[in-house]
Amino acid sequence: QVQLVESGGGLVQAGGSLRLSCTASGLGFGLYDRGWYRQAPGKERELVARINYAGTTAYADSVKDRFTISRDNAKNMVYLQMNSLKAEDTAVYYCNFESRSRNLWGRGTQVTVSS
Repeated sequence: QVQLVESGGGLVQAGGSLRLSCTASGLGFGLYDRGWYRQAPGKERELVARINYAGTTAYADSVKDRFTISRDNAKNMVYLQMNSLKAEDTAVYYCNFESRSRNLWGRGTQVTVSS
């Protein structure tokens, strides 16, 4: 059974840092793009950062120079280092693994930034 599990969320003061982790199990073989998305109350889910199977990264303008996505292929993990956090970063953060035949989501982890 395929499962994505996020961890590392929590409550942090503005200007602080958090590191999110996502572990994927049951993937089997395949090339996956990996990403982090977030959804704030009353808003649509949006892309935060993405790293494709070749290692190319992309970021939302709102998080550039503050967030860094990375991965560990051997462990089927993806990380999101979040620095200089702002109140507007408050949201549920979801990890995503996508291949040609699969689009997988975790259940999310809450990040709350107090101002």
